[in-house]
Amino acid sequence: MEINEREIMEMECFRTPPATNDDDDDDDNDDDELEIKYRGLKTMPFIIGNETFEKLGAIGTLSNLAVYLTTVFNMSRISATTLLNVFNGTTNIATLVGAYLSDTYFGRYKTLGFASIASLFGLLVVNLTAVFKNLHPAHCYDPTRCVGPDTGQMAFLIFGFGLMIIGAGGIRPCNLAFGADQFNPITESGKRGIDSFFNWYYFTVTFASIVSATLVVYVQSNVSWSIGLALPVMFMFLSCFLYFVGNKLYVKVKPEGSPLASLAQVMVVAFKKRRLKLPEQPWLKLFNYAPPKSINSRLPYTNQFRFLDKAAIITPEDKIKPDGSQAHPWTLCTMQQVEEAKCVVRVVPISLTAILYHIGVQPQYLIFQALQSDRHLGNTTFQIPAASYGIFAMLALTLWVPIYDRLIVPFMRRVTRNGGGITILQRIGIGLFITIIESLIGAFVEQHRRALALRNGTKVSPMSAMWLVPQLALAGLAEAFNAIGQIEFYYKQFPENMRGIAGAFFFCGSAASSYVYSYLITIVHRLTDGPAGNWLPEDLNKGRLDYFYYLVTVLCAFNFGYFLVCASWYRYKGTAESSVNGVEMENI
Repeated sequence: MEINEREIMEMECFRTPPATNDDDDDDDNDDDELEIKYRGLKTMPFIIGNETFEKLGAIGTLSNLAVYLTTVFNMSRISATTLLNVFNGTTNIATLVGAYLSDTYFGRYKTLGFASIASLFGLLVVNLTAVFKNLHPAHCYDPTRCVGPDTGQMAFLIFGFGLMIIGAGGIRPCNLAFGADQFNPITESGKRGIDSFFNWYYFTVTFASIVSATLVVYVQSNVSWSIGLALPVMFMFLSCFLYFVGNKLYVKVKPEGSPLASLAQVMVVAFKKRRLKLPEQPWLKLFNYAPPKSINSRLPYTNQFRFLDKAAIITPEDKIKPDGSQAHPWTLCTMQQVEEAKCVVRVVPISLTAILYHIGVQPQYLIFQALQSDRHLGNTTFQIPAASYGIFAMLALTLWVPIYDRLIVPFMRRVTRNGGGITILQRIGIGLFITIIESLIGAFVEQHRRALALRNGTKVSPMSAMWLVPQLALAGLAEAFNAIGQIEFYYKQFPENMRGIAGAFFFCGSAASSYVYSYLITIVHRLTDGPAGNWLPEDLNKGRLDYFYYLVTVLCAFNFGYFLVCASWYRYKGTAESSVNGVEMENI
């Protein structure tokens, strides 16, 4: 039977990546693919259970650290905030290191195992600082005579933080990709399993956040810090136990070496050969060798970023080995390498939307709005803690994910004929659009809250703080669409040997957003600090937080417009250009 070039490319795109079910199997024979048994849903109790308890442990400690540092370690608010900002920033940077080590040397299974143990010991060290009196300062009865931690106590605490950073650096970029590795990417059921896994992954993270922000925090604040910090240690122990119990069931994708080196080679060689002229049919003329046992799926030629194609032009000086590979990868790259580099470059413009998305979806001043609103539950004397209102966003996400996964997606599959119901970019775009509505509602609510407070002449507005719930619910929906969509997008659009780095991309976007948000707050303070009054003073009734929400609305609208432009230009990984195979591809 005659097979044309397009059919060959399509078959190559869906090769099963080399992997093994036995971590100790180092045999590189040709039967590796036949030995793979994708157990999919059977591994989920171990992987989802591991993830749930890991998040219960990590979030259960992190969510109340600021209070712990100021009340038990007698640190000032500024010192505690600075320490936690450094800790969070370093944790996000560590995900890149963990991703690199996973993709290059150890693989996701070993990286996750080592990181889980490091996280367990880190949580234990922090717990010990509460258990033993000599590991934290004496209790401060008089605020004017508080004694802070000594050098040894601070060093022991930072040692625990260091272990937690190592743990988070390995767990965050790898756990999602490792779970998706358990499904066969070729079969229809495997593809649907991967899509469903992304939804349930984020569901477990949110569920763990809710439990940690209520039960664990309550025990820490009202019962005992020793017991409250011991709970995350027990959760993390269960996480490690579940992870290693499922050892024999897992598919463990083997690393191929540094994927970043391949990207660097394409950039360097393309620059060296920038003066060469591309052939008229580059998909036929460029150097088209591919390693026979590569993890990465074979990619068809695309017209975008054609300047990178020059890295695969064969010149008389380039030497080819007997097996067909290039002798010097820093002077000649393969078309496959070039297409993998294009995949990464194509993702970057879309990933930049995450910066303003995180600013729009996380109303940082909501706690202060709640403090200056009526927080009584109905006609009772009970007041909902201001910090607990964030749970409404988590609840919205938790309730929406099962509905979306079990009802909306199956219905949309029948309508759109798309395996995921809607495309990944459509999902991201919906989340971005919701942030516009959320910020606009936030402005209206704040305007109403402030007007009632000024009318009554009180610092605390008579407006019920429950009016904050709609924007929080929208924030949860935005997370359900955009955040989950981002994670799925990076996982599927990066080359297979860079999925650890793909996992780190989400956290890098969050980190960049934190820096941009801090800069935005600083600029607003400086520009509005005048006779007309600062937008963001200590007393919100004297400021114009509603104006700030309007500003965020404009930024989110700009972000959505930028996304539409990028999405219309984007080409999904594995799809050939229309000019090559005569088929128009649908993007959004």
